[in-house]
Amino acid sequence: MEYLKALDDEINAFLDNMFGPRDSRVRGWFMLDSYLPTFFLTVMYLLSIWLGNKYMKNRPALSLRGMLTLYNLGITLLSAYMLAELILSSWEGGYNLQCQDLASAGEADIRVAKVLWWYYFSKSVEFLDTIFFVLRKKTSQITFLHVYHHASMFNIWWCVLNWIPCGQSFFGPTLNSFIHILMYSYYGLSVFPSMHKYLWWKKYLTQAQLVQFVLTITHTMSAVVKPCGFPFGCLIFQSSYMLTLVILFLNFYVQTYRKKPVKKDMQEPRAGKEVKNGFSKVYFTAANGVMNKKAQ
Repeated sequence: MEYLKALDDEINAFLDNMFGPRDSRVRGWFMLDSYLPTFFLTVMYLLSIWLGNKYMKNRPALSLRGMLTLYNLGITLLSAYMLAELILSSWEGGYNLQCQDLASAGEADIRVAKVLWWYYFSKSVEFLDTIFFVLRKKTSQITFLHVYHHASMFNIWWCVLNWIPCGQSFFGPTLNSFIHILMYSYYGLSVFPSMHKYLWWKKYLTQAQLVQFVLTITHTMSAVVKPCGFPFGCLIFQSSYMLTLVILFLNFYVQTYRKKPVKKDMQEPRAGKEVKNGFSKVYFTAANGVMNKKAQ
């Protein structure tokens, strides 16, 4: 325990020296005074992916239908609460959409910070997205993008809550909460095979995520163009991080939804080959092959 306390003190001193004084309004809030809980939860998350895949390798995939239904419903409701509360609190504080500082809105800033704490905490709960993929043996969905996004968001928002817990920070979570209402509703419905025919809009969900990132970058950079006292370094970091998500999600979108070239199944009749009704025997073989594939 003494070693952990000394390590915690060293990390806190390093972070305070790097980023400056923390926001006193969030002192004492759960999991914020020390970085170690956030760090250890992230390490446990990454280890659980590796160990979980090894454990499930020779075991049947779990269904988890009931658990997934409750989980997705819970995240959807939490996202709806955060969306409503962020809209109401920023409206109450008269937030400036182009640039909002950290201290001018009084009690409304505290209200925004409390919602953003839930947003930060929800990122640890969302680690279960990946754990469920592991238990259901959906390993194709555990991509670099998926793990990078989940692990980095939790750690970044620990920093946000400690140094910039309100003001300009409200915009991204507001958009993201709206997207998560759609996304976790989709996940919840996808658990039931009978609902799959109604889930044709997955492609548009990915497009909405990309629009979200672009809008967040635009909003962040607007505070660079017209400063209001919000830390400049934080604006540049957020824009850079969101740009990595745009690149990774765009790559995912192209790889998943791009149209693949149609292969030619028909061949031109060669000289000397049997021809029937103007078509070669090769054509009928190819055509039957295609039809047989569809019939299977």
